[in-house]
Amino acid sequence: MIEITTDLRLLFGAARDQGARPTCMAFAASDAHAGLRDGWAPLSCEFAFYHAQRRAGRSPAQGALLSAMLDALRGDGQPEEHGWPYLEAVPEDHGLWNPPAVVGDRYGRDSQSGTKNLASIIALLDTGRPVVILTMLSRSFFMPAGDGVVDPANDEQPEPSQRHAVIAVGHGKVDGTTAILVRNSWGTGWGLDGHAWLTERFLAPRLFATANLMEEVDVSSSTLAA
Repeated sequence: MIEITTDLRLLFGAARDQGARPTCMAFAASDAHAGLRDGWAPLSCEFAFYHAQRRAGRSPAQGALLSAMLDALRGDGQPEEHGWPYLEAVPEDHGLWNPPAVVGDRYGRDSQSGTKNLASIIALLDTGRPVVILTMLSRSFFMPAGDGVVDPANDEQPEPSQRHAVIAVGHGKVDGTTAILVRNSWGTGWGLDGHAWLTERFLAPRLFATANLMEEVDVSSSTLAA
């Protein structure tokens, strides 16, 4: 039985799909950012990922670092999705991976790293703010139950090599125990239209970082990171 206390899904549009690229951090940060703005207009994951990787000196074949992603949102901002639509794959020559000359208005957002506990996530959700969370995965995450619940088997251990970023968008109880509702970036075919309930038994031992997006910042006159 699922008892819902807070549900922020209405802040967002349909769950998006990152495909085969290592861009979960960009999707989580971008959609959390867009969800805090008035009305749903998805922001460019490609732009955020590009600038996070440039800041960290990483290639588009690598996942983004949380610190670099938050710096990109704060310093470079993001245009709306149509400014630089998401690419199914980047060019084989990474030197050709560059944003368009004109992307439109950019929107910045300040942020801070959060604490790694469910109580802090729940407190933010209750103020109407989604939370970016980074978790280790294990097999139950890949196939949520029919009611959208992810609850590990007794012998299921966290897999440190399998790390993933999602957005906490709600909380409640599953069979009387705390659970966090998350928005994933694997399309609407995963879980409940792209969402699932992670039980405390799943999330607590796997959670390793969170981030809180805060007030808007003006990046209109800033120089983009080279």
